[in-house]
Amino acid sequence: MQYRIEGGSLPCVIIDLQPGETLISQSGGRTWSRGPIALETKAEGGIGKSLGRMLSGDSLFMSRYTAQGLAEIAFSSSFPGRIVPRVLQSGESIICQKSAFLCGTAGIDLAIHFQKKLGVGLVGGEGFIMQRVTGPGLVFLEVDGFCKEYDLAPGEQLICDTGVLAIMDATCQMDVQMVKGAKNMIFGGEGLFDTVITGPGKVHLQTMTVSKLAKLMIPFLPFEQKK
Repeated sequence: MQYRIEGGSLPCVIIDLQPGETLISQSGGRTWSRGPIALETKAEGGIGKSLGRMLSGDSLFMSRYTAQGLAEIAFSSSFPGRIVPRVLQSGESIICQKSAFLCGTAGIDLAIHFQKKLGVGLVGGEGFIMQRVTGPGLVFLEVDGFCKEYDLAPGEQLICDTGVLAIMDATCQMDVQMVKGAKNMIFGGEGLFDTVITGPGKVHLQTMTVSKLAKLMIPFLPFEQKK
């Protein structure tokens, strides 16, 4: 399966399909297509898995696009950033933020991922519910803003602001820690908590999330004065 990612900071992935090849996405995920493609909408994995996907930011139903001949199909990012392709082996999993899944080949399995630690879910920035994507297959994921990749060695730690983690291998562990020092907490401007990711595994960080952008825009939004 051949693909290309175009569009700079407003990217789309354009995929060339051979006859019989199938892609899945959340309902209505396709941006455009060319050539004979059959669309089927279904609750992949049954109602239980469908409800789990909905809680993790995807739609209740999934769309399956199967090429009936040589065809082209495109999926675009919903926010300025980057589209990250990952090839997953059978049983290999990654954990990602809500709504990160853009599309993938038919062998990809989407499931809900719960944060087991209370502190991580409450203050980690990613919330209790994330997405687990398991191979085999090729998957495309959305990352907000600029994306930086790290390969962590066993036991190596990466400390970042809450909400910055976009994707990590399932072999990584995520926790939170309180910023040390009263002055740092009050005047440091970094918030009260940091996210701590421990290897081994690959990690993708993002520089601008939708929620962060919304907070930055609040002072500039016109509010109607109370009468």
